[in-house]
Amino acid sequence: MAITRATFLPQLIMATITMSCTKFRPLASITSCSAFQFPSLSPSPLRLASSLGRKQWRSSSAHAYGRTVFRHPRGDLSWRMTSSPDDASSTTASAASTTSDTLPDLEPYQNKNNLDDQVFSAMSADGGLKVTVATMRNLLNEMMIQHTMNAVPGDALGRATLCALMASNGMQEEQMFQITMKGDGPLRGCVAIVTGKGEARGYVGNPSLGDDFTLKEAIGAGTVQVVKNHPSWPRPYNGITGIKHGDIDRDVGIYLADSEQRSCALAAATSFNGFLCTAAGGYLVERLPDCPPETMSRMERNLAKLVEMNGSDGEALPSNLLLEGKTPLDIASVLLDGLGMEPLGQLEPKPSCECSEEKLNRSLRLLPREEVDTILREEGCVEARCEFCGKVYRMGPDEVEKQIFAAKGDASNDEEWKKEMKEKGEN
Repeated sequence: MAITRATFLPQLIMATITMSCTKFRPLASITSCSAFQFPSLSPSPLRLASSLGRKQWRSSSAHAYGRTVFRHPRGDLSWRMTSSPDDASSTTASAASTTSDTLPDLEPYQNKNNLDDQVFSAMSADGGLKVTVATMRNLLNEMMIQHTMNAVPGDALGRATLCALMASNGMQEEQMFQITMKGDGPLRGCVAIVTGKGEARGYVGNPSLGDDFTLKEAIGAGTVQVVKNHPSWPRPYNGITGIKHGDIDRDVGIYLADSEQRSCALAAATSFNGFLCTAAGGYLVERLPDCPPETMSRMERNLAKLVEMNGSDGEALPSNLLLEGKTPLDIASVLLDGLGMEPLGQLEPKPSCECSEEKLNRSLRLLPREEVDTILREEGCVEARCEFCGKVYRMGPDEVEKQIFAAKGDASNDEEWKKEMKEKGEN
């Protein structure tokens, strides 16, 4: 059992220590019981323009492959066209006529001017494609405040959270989905964690990173690490691919195609005016089993149309549309034009953090007594800050003695810890 401590440790920094029975799992395996780590963190391509004396940021990329053209798992040739354009037009016309008689009620999914954050999903009439569109301006602004972030790290965290929300759409409420961009750039990594209920949290290694770097430079070379977990699973699912572009959404799209065999087109982008996020959104189009080739052909034409509507040759897709007032329902309607649309559902992503004083207590109990005494002697108290929400916890010597050293049981054992918390709750 090894817990490192920085040589200059002025305070404990709460973040992520994960326990599994008697051994630790790495950062990529963060689960819902994670809470703390010790300090090693300090605080699109982006385009700069001047507007009323303020800096206006917009994430962008000159390349659209993977955003407007599907990424397919290697060796999968089933998506190729096997019918003529006439067959495609007749099939889409048939889908449109089939749904015209029973148009779905779309009123519950309206979100005028994107006032609320929303993740909306729908399926084509033939069941061959699933479309998920998200907007989360409010959520990202709250994260910006929590972490005092600049535009570049805000763009990174926004894109990662958007990708996590869309890629995890449809999973069970108790499930957790985590994306970690582990790069060697000055951003020093980016972590986004969401649940099936739309609860989201995340952080970057260097929230104060300025505009001297593009998003690609800030991320650097490294890996995309994905973790999925459920309370009933014996162990989490882990996947990893390399960072090839550094713009997060295309890298996550590569992961979905290569690691999870999900044929998809994925885009996510943000727009900032100074420190204020003015738009944050994205879409994920997934090809489902037995999707007709003509449906794929129509979807790629619809994607091209979406790029034309967004402008900037597909850059900042689809944040330009969101700035114009287009909602997730509007974007999904463009993507499923001529294919019929059957709404699957919606949810509102919300910030949520699982930090607590009990998790700080558990982390301290894993430290050698001598190290805790040294911290108390040098600092006068133990202080921890949650990396996800920024909440600060402080414990004085008397409280440490009462809560930590008087505790019984093995804090590194999940089962004993759950039993201890249950007994504490009953008392």
